[in-house]
Amino acid sequence: MAQKLYKPLLIDSITAKAYLPKQRFVGFDGNICAAGAKALGICDVETDANQQAPVAVSGILLIETASAITQGYKICSDSNGKAVQVAGAEEVNGYALDTASNAGDIIRILRV
Repeated sequence: MAQKLYKPLLIDSITAKAYLPKQRFVGFDGNICAAGAKALGICDVETDANQQAPVAVSGILLIETASAITQGYKICSDSNGKAVQVAGAEEVNGYALDTASNAGDIIRILRV
């Protein structure tokens, strides 16, 4: 299987308030992003609590999905910081560049 393109344009850091898994949305408070909330970005590496977490803020980024996702759809966070399709009034955290067939797939999203 070919590797997916990962092209961050801006990476910032935040103090992790809890363990942050790689490729999950991170909130502005240093925790995993809440469901439907605006995310600071996507955690770049697994980070333990009270450590500095590198967070990809914009670019073409990789994220783990919580369910099937259709290419081109708006993406938001679920309660575990995984990507799901926007279904209503959730905050948009990116746009799917790939289709995901299952939960746990890694897809590219565009964050601007």
